[in-house]
Amino acid sequence: MTERESHRRVVRDAFDRAAPGYDAAASVQREVCTRLLTLADAHPPASPALRVLDAGCGTGFALTLLGRRHPAALRIALDFAPSMLARVPFAEPSALRVCADLEELPFPAGAIDVLWSSLSLQWCDADRALREFARVLTPGGKAWIATLAPRTLYELREAFVAVDDDEHVLRFLQPQDWLDAAREAGFRVEYHSREAIPVLAPNLRGIVRHIKGIGANRIDTRARRALTRAQWRTLEAAYEGHRRPDGMLPATYDVLLFALARP
Repeated sequence: MTERESHRRVVRDAFDRAAPGYDAAASVQREVCTRLLTLADAHPPASPALRVLDAGCGTGFALTLLGRRHPAALRIALDFAPSMLARVPFAEPSALRVCADLEELPFPAGAIDVLWSSLSLQWCDADRALREFARVLTPGGKAWIATLAPRTLYELREAFVAVDDDEHVLRFLQPQDWLDAAREAGFRVEYHSREAIPVLAPNLRGIVRHIKGIGANRIDTRARRALTRAQWRTLEAAYEGHRRPDGMLPATYDVLLFALARP
């Protein structure tokens, strides 16, 4: 197994394990979908879409939103975590489940009219996935993408500095890296923005429960030992520096939104 294959397997397994409790923890994911929908409405396709792909659909929250905007389209829910895909609710005959990787989409060139991908692309190789997105879109097709930038969970990263020198929080690409990858894949960038969206909890355990609930704590392939009680107390004390005036602790998601068009 190659290093890339091993990484992709770790990501898939993490989200498979998280699937049963994902919806209860995914408040930020739903908020990002709402914001991405506003962006999609501002940058619609030039003609009615016949095939709509939700690339990295998770448990399918966005499919209902997309169905309201594109009622005549075949909606394709694609995810490479089978347990996530199994929870996508389908009552309509115009929806299809596909278990596949964003880096290797199982569609011919030009098969998709519009593509939606919310908080999935950051777990992929940006160049590989964006080239696949551009390949499967029809000329004139639109892609609406939300992904994560480097200040995601910066509070936790800063607090861990007091514990040890390890890199406990994953780092993500800079906005310019995403823009360069999109243009290199052949997209025209119609719009992009960067927004900070916090998760709030009364204590650090609540923050950690949220991160575990969405599966993001299992994606780093490096082996780690559990924190000792003393290390946990140190982490809690360091995180207190981020407590807000309203008494809540934040965990910030640094979100990038893109509207892309395939010429």
